[in-house]
Amino acid sequence: MKQERKTLTLGLAALPILVMLVLLIVGYVLMGLRIEPLLLLSAVFTALLACWQGYSWDEIIQSIVQKLAKAMPVILILVCVGGLIGSWMFSGTIPYMVYWGLKLISPQYILIAAFFITSLVSVCTGTSWGSAGTVGVALMGVAHGLDVSLAAAAGAVVSGAYFGDKISPLSDSTNFAAIVADTTLYAHIQHLLWTTLPSFLLAACVFFFAGFSAIGEEVATPEKVLTILSTLEQLYQFNPLLLLPPLIVLWGAIAKKPTIPLMLLASAIAIGLGITMQGLPLQSGFNALIDGFNLTMFTPLGHDVSQLIPDIPRLLNRGGMFSMMSTILLVFCAFSFAGVLTLTGALDLIINRLLTLIHSTGQLIASTIATTLLVTGATSDGKLALLIPGELFQDAYRRMGLDTKNLSRTIEDAGTVIEPLIPWTAAGVYMAGTLGVSTLDYLPWAIQCYAAIFFALAYGFTGIGIARTDQPALSREPLTMTVAKEQ
Repeated sequence: MKQERKTLTLGLAALPILVMLVLLIVGYVLMGLRIEPLLLLSAVFTALLACWQGYSWDEIIQSIVQKLAKAMPVILILVCVGGLIGSWMFSGTIPYMVYWGLKLISPQYILIAAFFITSLVSVCTGTSWGSAGTVGVALMGVAHGLDVSLAAAAGAVVSGAYFGDKISPLSDSTNFAAIVADTTLYAHIQHLLWTTLPSFLLAACVFFFAGFSAIGEEVATPEKVLTILSTLEQLYQFNPLLLLPPLIVLWGAIAKKPTIPLMLLASAIAIGLGITMQGLPLQSGFNALIDGFNLTMFTPLGHDVSQLIPDIPRLLNRGGMFSMMSTILLVFCAFSFAGVLTLTGALDLIINRLLTLIHSTGQLIASTIATTLLVTGATSDGKLALLIPGELFQDAYRRMGLDTKNLSRTIEDAGTVIEPLIPWTAAGVYMAGTLGVSTLDYLPWAIQCYAAIFFALAYGFTGIGIARTDQPALSREPLTMTVAKEQ
């Protein structure tokens, strides 16, 4: 028996995306419901639309599986990233880098120091919230003691925190952006440098001159920083050998070695360093790899971790493969929706109509930025701000002969680092509450976060820093909607 597929009108094609946005805005933003079931409801609605078109349940499941299969390598990388963070905390690798970052602080250059140190910690840990909530808070104490503008100091901390969150291979948002744009992690990070490094240099210049003029004499390092330094010295045996795991990952990234074996090797070496240099048992090393590092692992060695200041647990208690499960669940729910949406052909129809309005790379980049900003503000969620434009524009980039790493870069430029600048987002609320400065007050100083948008637009309209595919661009004429047959 042959069955004709019903074709979608533009209104019906846009309906699943509109339903998802309404569910997320009402359910997540207004009612505080979890994102995952809202995405599943969106997938259910889209599946019903696919059934109306004439697709069977087996075809719907197969489309979802195909979508997840493409993302599986990066999902495995996410799991390895969690293990990497836990094992590097276990070995003392990340604490060693944080220690030297704080040691090198010069109060006379407080703003540039806050920017550089928070950037370093964020790159090493892959977490903007963790770096801002630990060394960022300590650096705000330095600024307060020096009578430096707290808005400027908070802007420096937020800029540094999101510099690392944007380009660190340990960052879940960096990995997620690569997933949704269908590119590789390291290709994504390397392409991000086109917009991120100029933004970094611009911010560094501003913070250097503003900070240098704000303080005229040397002032002692505040007590909180000294406490963090002395506590790290007591807990860990520091040695340059602890830099071996990140050096291996760095070498592998430059040499373009397979990512997953490289991360597992770096984790194994880190566990070995934790056993030999910190005196921790193998069982704790495996626990750190899977469940994440916890300071209670030092208790058998005679350390009373219950008396430590709260900044230390906030900094060190993290990582583990299980820590990535919530992000992976979000990926599964999101890609269930995306898989069914792909089956219906709705995105093809929308993209075809969109391409009749977009005639240049610059217009496509600008449209991606505008959509990402809209989704960020509407949903208050950075992951959705990556997911929705990533799915919507992926085919458009391919059809214009552009590598999808242009897409992953653009959605990070307009999504990940813009989220803390919007007062009602979770990131905006967290940064304002943690640093004690309102979002709109530190916004002008968070140069690293918004400067990349202007570089992205400039590159889009000039063609500089735009990666193109080896294959010729697909025709921009609307696709002919073929009628599929089912035997």
